[in-house]
Amino acid sequence: MSLERIMNAESVAIVGASRTETKRGFQAIRTLLDSKYEGKIYAVNPAEKSVLGFPCYQKVSDIDGPIDLVLITTPAKTIPAILEDCGRKGVAGAVIIAGGFRELGKEGRDLENALMAAARKHHVRFIGPNTSGMINVKTNLNLVGLEDVPKGDIALISQSGNMALTLITEAKVKSRKGFSYYVGVGNESDIRFHEYLAFFKNDPDTKAILMYVEGMREGRRFLQEAYKTSLLKPIILLKSGHSSVGKRSAGSHTGALAGISEVARTAFLRAGIITVEKSDELFPVAETLSNLPVIKNNQVAILADGGGHATIAADILTDQLGINLPELDEKTKKKLRHILPFTASVINPVDVAGGTDADPALFAECARILLKDSNVGGLLMVGLFGGYGIRFAESLHWKEEDAAHQLGKLVLKSGKPIVVHSLYSSIKPHALELLRYYKIPVYDSLDIACRCMGALSERGRYLSKYHAKVNFVLNWQAKEKPEARQILETARQQKRRFLLEPEAKRIFKLHGASVSDDSIATTADEAVTIFKKVKSEVALKILSPDILHKSDAGGVRLHLATEEDVRRAFEEIMESGHRYAPEADIRGILVSPMAELGLEIIIGTKIDDQFGPVIMFGMGGVMVEILKDVAFRVLPISPYSAGKMIDEIRSAPILNGIRGRAPYDKKAIRRLLVLCSEIVEAYPDIEEMDLNPVIVYETGIRIVDARIILKETEGSGEG
Repeated sequence: MSLERIMNAESVAIVGASRTETKRGFQAIRTLLDSKYEGKIYAVNPAEKSVLGFPCYQKVSDIDGPIDLVLITTPAKTIPAILEDCGRKGVAGAVIIAGGFRELGKEGRDLENALMAAARKHHVRFIGPNTSGMINVKTNLNLVGLEDVPKGDIALISQSGNMALTLITEAKVKSRKGFSYYVGVGNESDIRFHEYLAFFKNDPDTKAILMYVEGMREGRRFLQEAYKTSLLKPIILLKSGHSSVGKRSAGSHTGALAGISEVARTAFLRAGIITVEKSDELFPVAETLSNLPVIKNNQVAILADGGGHATIAADILTDQLGINLPELDEKTKKKLRHILPFTASVINPVDVAGGTDADPALFAECARILLKDSNVGGLLMVGLFGGYGIRFAESLHWKEEDAAHQLGKLVLKSGKPIVVHSLYSSIKPHALELLRYYKIPVYDSLDIACRCMGALSERGRYLSKYHAKVNFVLNWQAKEKPEARQILETARQQKRRFLLEPEAKRIFKLHGASVSDDSIATTADEAVTIFKKVKSEVALKILSPDILHKSDAGGVRLHLATEEDVRRAFEEIMESGHRYAPEADIRGILVSPMAELGLEIIIGTKIDDQFGPVIMFGMGGVMVEILKDVAFRVLPISPYSAGKMIDEIRSAPILNGIRGRAPYDKKAIRRLLVLCSEIVEAYPDIEEMDLNPVIVYETGIRIVDARIILKETEGSGEG
């Protein structure tokens, strides 16, 4: 259902309207009046005759005429019945302020289920519960109570009313930007994050979407919608819940799953979302991306009036944000030398070395020269600009203002962004206000100014790499093999969730992967016979659907080189297995040739609570859980994404060959990663896969151990 009637409501009923000034039911009507809301207002309260001049109705269904939206300010237990009444009236949506639902435990969950049942029965969509409200700034539909919210083109979606207040205050005090809408998502019980994205994607008055997220209920659908939205408009997101304490706080506030992880970070990045780590970066990055063209080549020039700021900015851009500071063209350097004193540095960063002290208008000329350089994709100005008329002479004010006009026109003409750091930003001299008028952002924090340049470059890289994008839609059962499907169905029939190792390897072999050549022995004599045929060292591993972790059960022996070693190892493994799990169904011992020496890697998949199937890659063996040198992606993945996974782990240089050794076969790793993605798509029953170790050679790879766990119940999956 479209959110149009809710977000752009032309009539609003306040349920719980009150004559008591401290109650939300009074404040809501007062705010709508003060804000000069353009639609119709109705008051609903059976205990009152009128509120602020509006007659009170007994219930919503008593109101004459259509009602688009209802603000419910009454206690949680009253709300299911109110939604029933709203449904009978044909109300499109509701904003539910009250808390006391799933965030409070079983009783609250039961009440929320009743709330959802009433809403779905009558097709009433709702924001919340446990929300601060919503605002349509364009039509002055203010159901929050915040005063003087600045109008603009940024849509704000937040699970925290306090964060929303912070961002709106920051916009009023430090910027000329404003908002098109604000939505307090609350518990996200009905209308979900991805639905708000879909609405704002199509809203002509919204140029950027700003989000504060604690947890989301349908992460994959959010990624799918973000992928489509971010191609048109920037999405800037701060997600809380990093720490265990943060997760508890987020959970108690919204009742939604919280906690950012590497899975979320990489997923957001692949969907084109700009994520920030600090709350004070959130609005500046949104302001910058909604105002300026992106940086198309990841290359930035720095223009400074002092070496200290220039050096710090260079370190942040290159070391922390991965932006290149290109060498300037010789023609560029020549032009800069012509207008700057001989003491100036005309390499990048450019330091004017006092050349602007008497004429700050030189900043504009330097900027023009730098932005004409084809190596330069954007410009960061750092230092005192805007403050020359304050620090040196009042007569310099007009020169700074002239420079501001030129800089503003320069962005439009060049199609390249300028971001300004100024020590005088908080004082708001007219020159800096002119820059803001021309939509050039100005910040007193050098770190934030650099982060904004980083966001411009990150978005530019994303938009330029269309081949690298993924829509996060899983093509279920796309490449199923009949024999592999039969293996899974046999396990189901035997009421097993854990495939035996030979079964898991068989599935991979059917899909074209190279696996170890194993045989099953049920007696020590059979194990010895297999060993004789192999004619090399062997490994013995216990085979039981009831023993998932073989090493924990003493069920693995390696490098067995004699018949006596094999016989003894067989007996020891059987004894250890029965001792570890006396009731276990032990079906024998797997006898495998020892793999040739190579590099051990691990590949695994699992079902993430927020995003569904994900894949992991890293260095394998016993050290994987200690080093945690792994990369994650939300499935499905392309060969390009698989290659990026391989390159981003800290140990990636080992794969290229070290100390004279030949490189390992990264193409084979990439193919196996993509194959794992295809297998998860082919068999929705799979909950988890673990390939550890996989041995990588100069040419080719081999799966030495494989584990597949099925979901508790069969399912066709989502995607």
